Amino acid sequence: MSRVLVQIGPVTIYWYSFLILVAVLAGYQIAVGYSRKLNYKTNAIMDMVLPLVIWAIIGARAYYVIFNFSEYQGDLLSIFMIWKGGLAIYGGVIAGILYLFYYCKKNDLSFVRILDIYSLSLLLGQAIGRWGNFFNQEAYGGKTTLMVLEKIHLPKFIIEGMYIDGAYRQPTFLYESLWCLIGVFILILIRKRFSNQVGRQVSFYLVWYGIGRFFIEGLRSDSLYLGPFRISQVVSLIMVVIGSISLFLIKHKGRWKKTSIGGNNGRI
Repeated sequence: MSRVLVQIGPVTIYWYSFLILVAVLAGYQIAVGYSRKLNYKTNAIMDMVLPLVIWAIIGARAYYVIFNFSEYQGDLLSIFMIWKGGLAIYGGVIAGILYLFYYCKKNDLSFVRILDIYSLSLLLGQAIGRWGNFFNQEAYGGKTTLMVLEKIHLPKFIIEGMYIDGAYRQPTFLYESLWCLIGVFILILIRKRFSNQVGRQVSFYLVWYGIGRFFIEGLRSDSLYLGPFRISQVVSLIMVVIGSISLFLIKHKGRWKKTSIGGNNGRI
């Protein structure tokens, strides 16, 4: 399995970098297109994309290095070699959210509405980006057998790519990519029906991705740990709780308004 997409003289283009670029460009087009459809601050969306991507990459790398520092302490310069892999999506999400909060406060924009706009972009970007892990042979699961992989009808090139360190591995990158892709289609339906409900889309993202990542993380053999806990599972649970509470509040918001105005059964 080659990590290199193409090499032109001294310039090497890696699959990992290429797929991140594809994910960013696809996410950008979706976010800008949706903001135009909503007639909501399209110029602001365009202006914030580049710094958002930069901060997300920095956050993703920092998160990975912090929880996996033993891999880099002997060669600190390797921390900057992100084309070799080692980006943790949760670090990117956290850094991206912090930047968006800062940008929205500075420019008097609705933080939650902006998160809604970017939610589909993020989910699609994750579906695409996981294939970078495949080419880098990372984010894989525990040992399995050739027979098991053939029984789930995986393409031959994926089966061959899952032969790592002398054993076949569970393609957890693929499980997560497919989970995100299913979420993309569900989120598209939510956008069509509930585009006026601010916060519903990002809340769905938190619940959907959090649930999928929690269970898929349990299959991985290269998880980052905080003591005895898989840190990504802890973050996933927090996401699910926050997203579930948000969806509950959004659903009952109108009902509570009616109750506060009308009292019991509309009587004052």
